[in-house]
Amino acid sequence: MKSKLITIIVNVCLCAIVAATCIVGFAGGGAVEVSGDNTNVYYRAKDEPQGVSLMFNVYQNTSQVYKILDILDEYQAKATFFLGGSWADDNVDCVRDIYARGHAIGSHAYFHKDHSVMNYRQNYDEIKPSIQLIEAILGNKITLFAPPSGAFNDNTLSVCAALNLKVIMWSRDTIDWRDNDAQIIYKRATEGLSSGEFILMHPMEASVSALPDILGYITANGLKAVTVPQNLGE
Repeated sequence: MKSKLITIIVNVCLCAIVAATCIVGFAGGGAVEVSGDNTNVYYRAKDEPQGVSLMFNVYQNTSQVYKILDILDEYQAKATFFLGGSWADDNVDCVRDIYARGHAIGSHAYFHKDHSVMNYRQNYDEIKPSIQLIEAILGNKITLFAPPSGAFNDNTLSVCAALNLKVIMWSRDTIDWRDNDAQIIYKRATEGLSSGEFILMHPMEASVSALPDILGYITANGLKAVTVPQNLGE
């Protein structure tokens, strides 16, 4: 009787494990389990940082993107651009220009949805096409993903693990999409800034106005504006 009971318990446990794995979802051939420790999520550089990283999430304002690129060139600074797939599809020349000027490019998904409420397949269908599009434009591998609004769940992490993507967050948010004030943006980007930080920005008019002063502060304080991969030692 005892051996039969043990067998039943073992079978129940195995069924539960299989069910949990199936819930995680589909990814072109199989699910990827997530440990829950979020070790693939980066809020800043963790080891021997090389500088600070300006990150621009892009779904609009292409003209401002070009202004940002010119300012970065002027200060010999590098940044990371997380591109929405729907924007990249309409701005292929700009995507190539960003890359040609030596900046890093990552995915910001395709349609700026809330990934924290999406199942595995929904996450996959938002992230994978954006990666395929940008890689086709650049002819180069994409390894970084920034979830829109910083919203993600275990399904998002599973998809990123399956696609070999690092999930990039931020250590400070300028909230420039909301506050159209260059001085406020400058303060949020620079106050107490330290090596290894990731600074979130967008191609907004006030951000463009604040950018020269931000880059000036970075240089004056012995820091350097580098890409996220450089900051992560890649």
